[in-house]
Amino acid sequence: MTATRSLPRQLFVASRPVSWINTAYPFAAAYLLTTREIDATLIIGTLFFLVPYNLAMYGINDVFDYESDLRNPRKGGAHGAILDRTVHRATLWAAALSCLPFVVYLAIVGSPLSWLVLASSLFFVVFYSAPPLRLKERPFADSMTSSIHFFSPAVYGLVLAGATWTWQLSVILVAFAAWGVASHAFGAVQDVLADREAGIASIATVRGARWTVRFALTCYAAAGALMLATAWPGQLAALVAVPYLVTLWPYRDITDETCERATTGWDRFLWLNQLAGFLVTLLLAGWWLLTE
Repeated sequence: MTATRSLPRQLFVASRPVSWINTAYPFAAAYLLTTREIDATLIIGTLFFLVPYNLAMYGINDVFDYESDLRNPRKGGAHGAILDRTVHRATLWAAALSCLPFVVYLAIVGSPLSWLVLASSLFFVVFYSAPPLRLKERPFADSMTSSIHFFSPAVYGLVLAGATWTWQLSVILVAFAAWGVASHAFGAVQDVLADREAGIASIATVRGARWTVRFALTCYAAAGALMLATAWPGQLAALVAVPYLVTLWPYRDITDETCERATTGWDRFLWLNQLAGFLVTLLLAGWWLLTE
């Protein structure tokens, strides 16, 4: 099979289908709960954050991480594609062109503030992996930038829909950001050896596997604690942090030499996100009914 014929499959794998919902859902939930109606902007925005946004985020990453991915035994599936060199340019073009019509539409229906939020979100999508910034190689900035990838669609949905900002809404977004930081940090643990061999810096390569797992545990706990400050039934969302804490706890004493053990926990994490999304959906439905 030629590289050209395999391009659609490679782009599909590169976009990480298992993670599509993680960016589309925050936008859709934020927009729908604000407007309380299904309109064209909700549908188009959700589709954008479902596929093109993920193709851009992960496709760009796979192009610029090619050399290190070749040395990483977990790459080549849900954990990340190893794109043929021959399709690198095509991947970057596909990412840009798939996003373009959605961005144009969203710019037309949006406000200057929504333009700023969307532009910022896409800026971090690109420069997390791409030079000259390559934020993924700047410890702590890597985890924060990765978190922005997931909570910025929610911020964008709220701004686009004209939400009224309250301190409790801000707390929810901070909790979401803490969850994102924790998730990235834990994900980086399994790659300590591979990243060091490739000369790639990350929060985990700089601070070490054990410290990073404990940092992730702290961030998950903080996310749950923050939700206790929200209005009912938001406090129940604190319980969503518990499965993550349980998943990470066995790895609290992991060493750099045994970092690849964390891959088992990361596999559970990928599916744990689906459970968390289901529980959050139930809470949002309850909030909708209480405030109707």
